[in-house]
Amino acid sequence: MTGFTYFTKDALDQLKADLQRLKAVERPAASKAIAEAREKGDLRENAEYDAAKEAQGLLEAKIQKLEGDLANARIIDESSIDTSKVSILTKVTVTNLANKKQMTYHLVSEKEADLKLGKISVTSPIGKGLLGKQIGEVADVQVPAGKLQFKIENITV
Repeated sequence: MTGFTYFTKDALDQLKADLQRLKAVERPAASKAIAEAREKGDLRENAEYDAAKEAQGLLEAKIQKLEGDLANARIIDESSIDTSKVSILTKVTVTNLANKKQMTYHLVSEKEADLKLGKISVTSPIGKGLLGKQIGEVADVQVPAGKLQFKIENITV
């Protein structure tokens, strides 16, 4: 993995909890499933054993990915965020100049993005287009559906 992944303290705590759950609960359960399948006889024709081994492999890959994310994690101190321009962890209120609709987006890391909650990734097309803009500026954003223009109305934490 290249570069760092930025997290809020809460998101990093959630990542650590997920990793702990996978290691302490799901890993032993996967091992137990393999042992139970192994007891059922011939491993060459044991679909249950094959499925348990595959599930264990997927679980180990997930654990390895979370450990990598944790190794490259950086916490962003929300109190030191500059609200004079759009940056990660800022909430930006924009007006779509095409339909005059106003929206508020919270720019977060890829791992925390959730459009239903208004959280968009700084690496998304809209997130990239808004980064670095100041109140009053117009951001030209290239999205799959075409080009959008957003006027920056407000920036908060």
